Amino acid sequence: MYLLLAHSSYTAPATDHTWLYNFYSLPALRYLMAQPLTSQRDVETVGSKGVIKRSEYVRIITGALYSLDYNMTADLLQEESRIPLDSPELKLLKKQVLDGNWEESVKTLCTISLLDKATRSLASFLILEQKFLKFLRMDNNVLDALNVLRKEIVPLGINLNRVHELAAWIISPSGYRNTDKDAKSANSDILKKLLKLLPPSLAIPPTRLESIVEEVLDLQRGACLFHNVFDRDLSLYLDHQCGRGRLPSSIKQILQVHTDEVWFLQFSHNGKYLASSSKDKSAIIWQVMNGGKVSWKHTLIGHQKAVLTVSWSPDDSQLLTCGEDEVIRRWDANLGQCLHVYEKTAVGFISCAWSPDGRVILAGMTNKSFSLWNVNGAELDCWGENTLRLSETTITHAGDMIAGIFRGNTIVFLDWEDKRCRKLIREEEVITSFSLSKDNKFLLVNLTNQEIHLWNLEGYPRIVARYKGHTRSRFIIRSCFGGCEEAFIASGSEDSQVYVWHRRSGKPIQALDGHSGAVNCVSWNPVNIYMLASASDDGAIRIWGPDPRMDQYGLGFESSRWR
Repeated sequence: MYLLLAHSSYTAPATDHTWLYNFYSLPALRYLMAQPLTSQRDVETVGSKGVIKRSEYVRIITGALYSLDYNMTADLLQEESRIPLDSPELKLLKKQVLDGNWEESVKTLCTISLLDKATRSLASFLILEQKFLKFLRMDNNVLDALNVLRKEIVPLGINLNRVHELAAWIISPSGYRNTDKDAKSANSDILKKLLKLLPPSLAIPPTRLESIVEEVLDLQRGACLFHNVFDRDLSLYLDHQCGRGRLPSSIKQILQVHTDEVWFLQFSHNGKYLASSSKDKSAIIWQVMNGGKVSWKHTLIGHQKAVLTVSWSPDDSQLLTCGEDEVIRRWDANLGQCLHVYEKTAVGFISCAWSPDGRVILAGMTNKSFSLWNVNGAELDCWGENTLRLSETTITHAGDMIAGIFRGNTIVFLDWEDKRCRKLIREEEVITSFSLSKDNKFLLVNLTNQEIHLWNLEGYPRIVARYKGHTRSRFIIRSCFGGCEEAFIASGSEDSQVYVWHRRSGKPIQALDGHSGAVNCVSWNPVNIYMLASASDDGAIRIWGPDPRMDQYGLGFESSRWR
């Protein structure tokens, strides 16, 4: 406007309109632009940044007080602040709905100016439906119910399927009479549904404050690189941030019972036991005592060759051990006694896994096939001959899919029933091992190129994170999920160290030094989130725990928390 008026060819308007030129002169415009809008100037805020409106803040606190049943305190806050939680119209509407006064509720709804047409229609439908049902429940009032349906509900032009259901009830009223709720409880449920339809500025959700606080905690937790505490340990008194002392970083024990390289180890599902297998042809069951100390329980003798892997039954009462190119043995974990030996003529086993119900055993064999056995030793099924010798196997927790390494760089998820491919994971490099997350939504894949890939299995499988830093050139190195909500990835390495990464960001967190040989396998206790175990070619198992000296907040780990 100023540029137009200031142009040299511009002719001044008639005298009675010359005030426009003066009003939009440069000094005047500068003055107007420098002034805050009236709404900005009048809004009271709280907080140092001036972004929290006082009225909204007080209303949310009032709603939270009511949700906590601090009704007198909420009433007092409204009185003292002079900021009501609800407008007079909304307060009246709430009372009418709770009283079942549907006729007046519709009238009051029409007086609320903040509602758009769509919201008003949806809310009206909900109330009028109750009015319709009220007439229908009363004897000899079918005509009144029909009038509500035809003259008030149908003209709204929404939810036609529900309209047809209501019409059907006039003919066959049995569909609505069966209810165990009294009128007061039913009306309360209707009010909750109604308030959800209204805009938050009019009807603040009763748990709004809790939602805000939970979101803040989630953001702080997500931003904490070393987060490894249970939700029950979070506090509102300080901004949350864990120190390194929350992670297993210190050697708590060195277990040296095996007489040769330790190739595999795995904690039981309840976290009370640890099983390890070794090149010395034995497996050992260890017990995790109160306070975190790990002690020897049983040495399982019987294999004629090195023991490749172990697998805990779903209830942790039994253990499978798989000999290299040999047999699979099933053991009583409490007694240390062999219960059964699974073998097949001219074929050896290289991997084993349990079905979720503990009734079926899956075995990978040296002839590049899979077989299913019941616990008593009867072979139920056999198929394949297209995997590689290094094949690993597992069964999803739902028991509906079998996963295994196929053709070196591919992991296939087969349907349990028809053995058809349900999911396919294809890497560019050779896969050496893999492991599933607890919820079976993610897959951790170790590769020959010294990378670990995290795959999201939901929908179309895709890589969501890559972890680097460990070394691998000759051996099978295994990794695992671990920590609170499996927020970390741990892996062995041929450079004798244990590596830990932040799962979501992929950032390396620590490299744990202590072994004198390649670290073949790691296992994170699924219950005690502060305990990590590692197995090495040096013949030792190291138990790692938190180091309170590294906790920048000085929050120590007493024995009850290390348990």
